[in-house]
Amino acid sequence: MKLISTLIATVSLSLSFGVALANEPAAAAKKPDLAKGQATFTAVCAACHGADGNSGSPEYPKLAQQHPEYLVKQLSEFKSGKRANAVMMGMSQALSEDDMKNIAAWLSHNNAKPGFAKDKELAALGEKIYRGGVADRQIPACAGCHSPNGAGNPAQYPRLSGQHADYVATQLTAYRDGKRNNNLQMSQVAAKLNDREVKALADYVAGLR
Repeated sequence: MKLISTLIATVSLSLSFGVALANEPAAAAKKPDLAKGQATFTAVCAACHGADGNSGSPEYPKLAQQHPEYLVKQLSEFKSGKRANAVMMGMSQALSEDDMKNIAAWLSHNNAKPGFAKDKELAALGEKIYRGGVADRQIPACAGCHSPNGAGNPAQYPRLSGQHADYVATQLTAYRDGKRNNNLQMSQVAAKLNDREVKALADYVAGLR
């Protein structure tokens, strides 16, 4: 009987310990290392995306203040090939999951520099589509997912406020033409946009704040 009691006590203790560990995910979760994120970004990404994530070239997106969940998702999909881009697919191969999380966390702490629209007429059309969509062609308002001020939502919907117009237009066109296939919803929306609407949305987004 004494042996059975001892075994029961041991099993109970093990179960209790297991439950305690399961109830402490926060303690087990590894926090991103911002210093490592900055160092890796500087070594691998800064040449194109700017020292603080504010790219000076309209060809490369601004990454500062972007949602870390979204950045990790994109980097992972570049690495796996789900999102096709020869340069980024190559650059992401050397990044571990921790590297991606560190970079993304550091970038999210940096403020994005505001942009501006270049064409009043185009920007006015872009605003109309961004805020109200195009009902007769079943194009939804961009603000519904990316928020009225372009702040976006973590993971799925990126921050668009102040993004380079050239980059936004390139991505919308890539979605529309089937060259970018890592978001079905965006592919379906972009498929309904004509060239002028793509440029209008891109110009409006550039000045959104």
